[in-house]
Amino acid sequence: MRKQLEAYFEFARLGTNWRTEILAGVTTFLTMAYIVLVNPAILSASGMPLAAVTAATCLSAAFGSILMGVVARYPIALAPGMGLNAYFTYTVCLKMHIPWQTALGAVFLSGILFLALTASGLRQMILHAIPHELYAAVASGIGLFIAFIGFRNAGLIVGDPETLVTLGNVRNPTTALALFGLILMAALEVKKVRGAILIGVLATTGLAWAFGQVHWTPTPGGFHALIDTAFKLDIRGALNKGLLEIVFVFFFVDLFDNLGTLVAVTKRAGLIAPDHTIPRLNRILFADATATVFGSLTGTSTVTSYVESTAGVAAGGRSGITAIVTGLLFLAAIGAAPFVGIVPPAATAPALILVGSLMLATITDIRWHDPLIAVPSFLTLVLIPLTYSIANGLGFGIIAWAILHLATGKFRRQDWLLYILAALFLVRFVYLGAG
Repeated sequence: MRKQLEAYFEFARLGTNWRTEILAGVTTFLTMAYIVLVNPAILSASGMPLAAVTAATCLSAAFGSILMGVVARYPIALAPGMGLNAYFTYTVCLKMHIPWQTALGAVFLSGILFLALTASGLRQMILHAIPHELYAAVASGIGLFIAFIGFRNAGLIVGDPETLVTLGNVRNPTTALALFGLILMAALEVKKVRGAILIGVLATTGLAWAFGQVHWTPTPGGFHALIDTAFKLDIRGALNKGLLEIVFVFFFVDLFDNLGTLVAVTKRAGLIAPDHTIPRLNRILFADATATVFGSLTGTSTVTSYVESTAGVAAGGRSGITAIVTGLLFLAAIGAAPFVGIVPPAATAPALILVGSLMLATITDIRWHDPLIAVPSFLTLVLIPLTYSIANGLGFGIIAWAILHLATGKFRRQDWLLYILAALFLVRFVYLGAG
């Protein structure tokens, strides 16, 4: 049985083993476990029961990650997406006064739309239409993005009313611990120690406990809490209210956030083919779309691929076992949700910073001497972290690519889909505004 599993997940071809994959799965879970606390906190503001959303968050993340690992065999973990959960609560439910049950119906419809486009092959066509140089920019931009999140979580970068951001207080215990963790992880990475990131996270957590820097409050939860949100979605209400714009936003942002994350993770893992295609792409997209539908049925906002998966990849994860391990840990977290907060931001922040720095390796794939490529790539690279959105950065990059190629007479008819994407992004930015 073990050899059959190793053959199915291609351990020999990928140069991996069980120990590495399990460590990578644990590392991915630790870097994205914050979603177990943050997603319920955001969605509960819409009126959804906190305990139920916590269980739904864990269950949907477990389902999506395990499905991705088993079906697509990629080290990509899924969970309810940040940003989309805020849009769900603060825009749809609170600002537009849409009941959360109806909003869940809109999420369900966006997932069905994803499945339909995947079955028709359109999502695959969109992925292939985007120039590979922009994907390199996306991967590097996401590296800057997650590093920025890490710096913020560590307190090394803080807000400033005059300069937007500035250096934080390095004497702050959280910041000092994060810097210790970063140095430790980087040193272990230089020494080629397997599980360097996980060792750093655990060591920093231990120090945080020793210095009294871990603060958490247990809360009730468990499978039984799901009864308050499972199958409570109102699909008919979403259709009757004509929430097409909301469905479009859920669909549009998730589509390009997912594609950007997908390319970033696969490039970091070295899993993209020489012709810039991604093997088993249909299965990846199917897993993502199915997870969104499943999430809406259990009681949470859009489920999508997580860029924190790159932490597991950096720890050596190359196969679907990494995602499966992450999913199993999320499943266990349903009963142990109160204890997820034991790992402090000071321990996970340096992991994000280190992974972000490693992801900048793809920047060399961009032909910086050619303005036709350099300008769109630069806009993509910079605007992902500065706008806090993968979709926004990719959108500006695609628009710039299309405009420059049209203005310089470099238009090619076979790139028609790219120009349609550019027009759609332009409509989104103008009509729907920022974000």
